[in-house]
Amino acid sequence: MQRIEHQGFLLLLVAVTLAFGWVLYPFYGAVLWAIVVAVLFAPVYRRLLQSMQGRPSLSAAVTVLIIIAMVILPLTMIAASLAQEASSLFAKIQSGEYDFGSYLQRIFDALPAWATGLLERANLADFSALREKLASGLMKGGQVLAPQALSIGMNTFDFVIRLGIMLYLLFFLLRDGRALAERIRDAIPLRGEQKAALFARFADVVRATVKGGILVAMVQGTLGGIAFWFLGIHAALLWAVLMAFLSLIPAIGATLVWLPVAIYFLATGAIWQGIGLILYGVLVIGLVDNLLRPFLVGKGSKLPDYIVLISTLGGIEVFGLNGFVIGPLIAAMFMVSWEIFAVSRQAPADDAAGNAAP
Repeated sequence: MQRIEHQGFLLLLVAVTLAFGWVLYPFYGAVLWAIVVAVLFAPVYRRLLQSMQGRPSLSAAVTVLIIIAMVILPLTMIAASLAQEASSLFAKIQSGEYDFGSYLQRIFDALPAWATGLLERANLADFSALREKLASGLMKGGQVLAPQALSIGMNTFDFVIRLGIMLYLLFFLLRDGRALAERIRDAIPLRGEQKAALFARFADVVRATVKGGILVAMVQGTLGGIAFWFLGIHAALLWAVLMAFLSLIPAIGATLVWLPVAIYFLATGAIWQGIGLILYGVLVIGLVDNLLRPFLVGKGSKLPDYIVLISTLGGIEVFGLNGFVIGPLIAAMFMVSWEIFAVSRQAPADDAAGNAAP
């Protein structure tokens, strides 16, 4: 009878947990980023708590204000400028002021004969057709995006609501986060060392993904944007954001943006600009990850690059932008869970071997 009651209670526990997750699902992004930001700014909160003689509510409120001033307001201004630049660039492409087909034709004309022969045999040298495809694609994109403009107000309102929920949760996670973590730790049905490993890996991955991933990407994007602005390339902020976005992909990252531009410079006779951009990309932008990531994160918590690549791209595919954090986090939890399982199976085997020894 007691066993049936226990199983019934476990069934109830699973059911209400799934129902609670279903209720929270529309705001899972706000909950996720509240947890991430709370983990990142917990040291700031603890320092404020010490300086304010142990007043947790005031310390949490000041920490939230610091986050708004240092993170949210700058990102909002960058997003507004980015939208303006993207709109201007799109208009110039539609008007024909920017003709990517002619740019490719210039590069093609500057290539050696053997390279142009390869492109012609592969049917990659018909730039007039490429120009038509680009124009057609832009027109279709405009037709798709035009109706979306009607919902900008609603999307903005939805974003403000989610941001408010995130900041509200962030306040309580900063103030009560340690007690909440202890309650979750006590409720998890695992041994103490297993729970410690899970919680440690969770914090490591959050720091590695946000501090060692997003911050490094922001630095690389900023450096690339400065180079593009110095070289007089239009919409430098847009390209900077694109480089920052691609910098989250290991190994190649921002190279996918600055290298084609450098090749275009070289092909069109701007030799010094092309060489300078290549040297800057390799020696400055490319070295940021190797120099800054260990300083921000430390080598011990870094996932293998191939795991980061696959889990990041898969996370984006499934969860959208939030997948930058969710993908690597799931991958890390997967790896540490199997490590715990392997250790737990190895321990009984070692004990059995020790008992069987004469």
